[in-house]
Amino acid sequence: MLSEVISAAYVALWISSCASTSAEDPYMTRALQLMSETPLIDGHNDLPWQLRKQFNNELNKVDLNTLETTQTNIPKIKKGKLGAQFWSAYVPCESQYKDAVRQTLEQIDVVHRMCQQYPETFMLATSSQDITKAFLMNKTASLIGVEGGHSLDSSLGTLRTMYQLGVRYLTLTHSCNTPWADNWLVDTGSEPSQHNGLSPFGKQLIVEMNRLGMLIDLAHVTEAVMNQVLDMSEAPVIFSHSSAYSICPHKRNVPDDVLIRVKDKGGIVMVNFYNDYVTCSKTATISDVADHFDHIKKVAGPGGVGFGGDYDGGLEDVSKVPNVVAELLRRGWSDEEVNAALGNNLLRVLSQAERVRDGLQAKRPDDVPIPLDEVKNPCRTRYGYPNAAAAPSLGTLALALTLALQALIAGTVS
Repeated sequence: MLSEVISAAYVALWISSCASTSAEDPYMTRALQLMSETPLIDGHNDLPWQLRKQFNNELNKVDLNTLETTQTNIPKIKKGKLGAQFWSAYVPCESQYKDAVRQTLEQIDVVHRMCQQYPETFMLATSSQDITKAFLMNKTASLIGVEGGHSLDSSLGTLRTMYQLGVRYLTLTHSCNTPWADNWLVDTGSEPSQHNGLSPFGKQLIVEMNRLGMLIDLAHVTEAVMNQVLDMSEAPVIFSHSSAYSICPHKRNVPDDVLIRVKDKGGIVMVNFYNDYVTCSKTATISDVADHFDHIKKVAGPGGVGFGGDYDGGLEDVSKVPNVVAELLRRGWSDEEVNAALGNNLLRVLSQAERVRDGLQAKRPDDVPIPLDEVKNPCRTRYGYPNAAAAPSLGTLALALTLALQALIAGTVS
């Protein structure tokens, strides 16, 4: 897609860097060449969460050039020829109804600071054009995806704010139901359905995401949610890090009937490298990963597949992605099919979401909040809802009860 604008110097550098590889494996040589022409765009990487877990987001104490406790660092990124990465802004489900929004904002902040601290490696990207620009500058385009609707605290205003901060996809659920959507564990029978898919507010949110141009990520949701979103979304959808259910029958993966609908919608399933979703066991090989690519290409077409490694957690580290590309070529994938999976499919999907957004510019933002009864909990105030001032909070009721008891005790003593 971009080969005509790659400079002769860059090509010469690539040739010298892989000359030894050429003698060993012509498929790897071809893989590296294709990755020099088309950006590898990966749908999901948990490095920001590792920075939270290991360093409490204190980037000043970390050097991503030498960090060895994660599957992602700058040398591994360069060796893996990572053209663009959706960094995951993830916080656990236990933060729901508590401080999920704050913690998610802090994860978004980490991605921004990564780009500021390592400008020679990362470039913050918010559009399909930015991805192309970063690739031509030999930088990794850094996009942000929020992993889990609990991060919004059921607020369309929070959704819009996160979009303004650079978030370009939202995974509707993680591994817990939100007040408006069911998560994938419902399909395992381990959790009850609360909404039979999406609630009315959940459908509002889908419409607002289309208006914003934010990609809808269906990894981690139930099949009911998958189909409801495919019914109503004007833009193509993504599965940022999921694999094929027919190869590994894990409920985090995508069944064939949904793969067909993703193809019809012009969407993309970005193959997850996490062992449990590749082989439904604790071990997996590059060949096992390639089986998922083959199956999704067969069912959803070469336009429906991409890379969604889900590092940290998967095959070794990000430096090994060219091995997957070489395996696809070894299996007979054409250059055009490989380029589609590398990045052209995601560029198409994001561009189409941007076109849908541009066509909805005249539409006003949705400012109808979720019904209070659907989100009422001890940590949430009622400001903004009708008659909120007249409705005493739990804290007010507790205070009134305490004062009444004190008065009763005082009267008894006297």
